[in-house]
Amino acid sequence: MRVLQSPLMLTGCRSLSWTLFSLTYRRHCTRRSLTSRAALCSSTVPSIPPSLLSSHSHGFFTSQQTSVPQHSSLQLSPTRRFSLSAHCSGPMELKEVLEVLEQLAPLSLAESWDNVGLLVEPSKSRPVKTILLTNDLTDAVMDEAEAMSCDLIISYHPPLFRPIKRLVQKDWKQKLAIRAVEARIAIFSPHTSWDSVKGGVNDWLVGGLGSGQVSVLSQALGGASQSHKLEFTVKSTEELNGVLEELKACDSESTLQHSVSRPDNNEVHVSITCSDSALTPSVQTLLRHNAPSLSLSILKLEKPPLPGHGQGRLSVLEQPVTLATAIQKVKSHLGLSHLRLALGSGQTLESSVCTVAVCAGSGASVLDGVKADLYITGEMSHHEVLDAVAKGTNVLLSEHSNSERGFLAVFREKLAVRLPDSVTVAVSKADRDPLEVV
Repeated sequence: MRVLQSPLMLTGCRSLSWTLFSLTYRRHCTRRSLTSRAALCSSTVPSIPPSLLSSHSHGFFTSQQTSVPQHSSLQLSPTRRFSLSAHCSGPMELKEVLEVLEQLAPLSLAESWDNVGLLVEPSKSRPVKTILLTNDLTDAVMDEAEAMSCDLIISYHPPLFRPIKRLVQKDWKQKLAIRAVEARIAIFSPHTSWDSVKGGVNDWLVGGLGSGQVSVLSQALGGASQSHKLEFTVKSTEELNGVLEELKACDSESTLQHSVSRPDNNEVHVSITCSDSALTPSVQTLLRHNAPSLSLSILKLEKPPLPGHGQGRLSVLEQPVTLATAIQKVKSHLGLSHLRLALGSGQTLESSVCTVAVCAGSGASVLDGVKADLYITGEMSHHEVLDAVAKGTNVLLSEHSNSERGFLAVFREKLAVRLPDSVTVAVSKADRDPLEVV
């Protein structure tokens, strides 16, 4: 997982013109009373400042800039501001539920290697009345889903991850996918988008040690549509208009962003931004013109960081605790009677814990090199634990899914308040970590 190394300066900020800010949550409460009930539903949606929705307001980072204007950050409030249940009781279509899930945790926050989103979609759609949350989709969980006539399974871990060439009964994951299709059950997986999002799995995990100053270990980056800036000069406004028309043809899929200045009466200084795919044809276009070709410079634009979002968390505790107390707090938070502990070099159970670094699941790659009194994650290899304790860091391991599963109950509440009362959201009772202490 990549961490942004060098400090980059913000030159403008769209920050997040994502689906989360497209909070115009459109849904038909029932087909029979479309107009009146939809009006009631939309009345709970807050207005969005035009500046956040403008297609011409792009944010870019470049190492050559020196000013940092104010920017917007992604906020996922657990309040009822998106709640429709007060007015609407009709069924929801699958696509409408997916819109709500996207608002809670945009899939663009997931790691590039991950397989997130809708993984199984029935050929014949039906209203979503029952949603089952689980950390892992197993045979026992599928039995549970079928018994409760579930319409949608939200499985934190994607049951389908690697590419498959056939669907056969001998592979247990493929068998589950076949069962879902036959039962007309949709399957959705958020995985690392839940890890990354502010207020998600990692924030929940680090919160078990109490309040503190929390920061992100591996910063999430925004998906800026424009990736390069081209700067050049032209001799006249007529030449500028001609060049811009040619450049527009090079990047027809996105809006051409440009600015013009006249430091003197002899030249027009131009700056444009373009996408990766448009870079080569844009440069070739400029090279065909004498003045631009002699003055052309190309800058690579970095993606903007998204404050509060990313993998792993580091908390500087407001109230330091002993290691023994930290262990008890984590047990209580995760609902576990046992944890695995590796004492850091020179540490005891009475040693003070002031800083805690966490990463749900298998967090060694994110925690590696982080200075903290205590690491909390699900699993680490033998040698990764040795590396940590040699540096004086204590390590608490809960087993992989035990570091994640408790968040399901938190997410159930966040999701339920955004759905009609007619939709039941349940947490699986059959889901559990495959490892146990004997």
